[in-house]
Amino acid sequence: MPARHEEIADALRRAIGREEYTVGSRLPPETELAAQYGVSRGTVRQAVAALTAEGLIGSRQGARRVVLASRRSQSFAELRSFAQWARAMGRRATGRVVAQGYRPAGEEDAVRLHLSEGTPVLHVLRVRGLDGEPVLLERTVYADWISPAVESVPPHCPSVTQRLYEDTGLVVAYGEHVIDAVAAGARDAELLGVRRTSPLLRVRRVTTTREGRPVEWSDDRYRPDAVSFSVHNSTGNNALARRGAE
Repeated sequence: MPARHEEIADALRRAIGREEYTVGSRLPPETELAAQYGVSRGTVRQAVAALTAEGLIGSRQGARRVVLASRRSQSFAELRSFAQWARAMGRRATGRVVAQGYRPAGEEDAVRLHLSEGTPVLHVLRVRGLDGEPVLLERTVYADWISPAVESVPPHCPSVTQRLYEDTGLVVAYGEHVIDAVAAGARDAELLGVRRTSPLLRVRRVTTTREGRPVEWSDDRYRPDAVSFSVHNSTGNNALARRGAE
């Protein structure tokens, strides 16, 4: 169960996403938010600090917190799943497994997942969507120790991350992301409903547990008309953000 300050942070994110607090406007004072949620000012301060770290809000010369960005942006510092990001925008996340099976770990699999070459690992090709519209292809390789749990996840499950947490208690705590652009091949074009050779935004990521144990590595390819990436710079924060289409 999330801590109270995390619940308040989520509530404020949703409010910003619904534009109850528009970009440039100020959040209510800490005392008002504390009364609204029935918590101490310290708890509110923790929630506000999380939004500040994400680049959603900031302050101006000690004044009340100012909204800097819409919740359509999601900082990669949050390490939120695709489904969590979609829900924060008020969208419905969908998922569909296209192909799934075990293969011996190759050199890249072994390096990224800290395994011996030849170890059986689970490969999954999944199409992810927003409100049923395909926007992302995930080619994910799961470490051998988590693969059996992934196999039991229903093929149309909207959030594998949430399901693994519910079934096994797995918490994905850290991630590394490398972003570039690639041209859509024939299969990518068919699954995403774009023309062959269309540009796709690719994110290659490795995620690990709090202890640093690799969980998965993935080659994710986004339709650029549905998702973009931006960087919010400040002296204390340089968060990369995933954004929905405008």
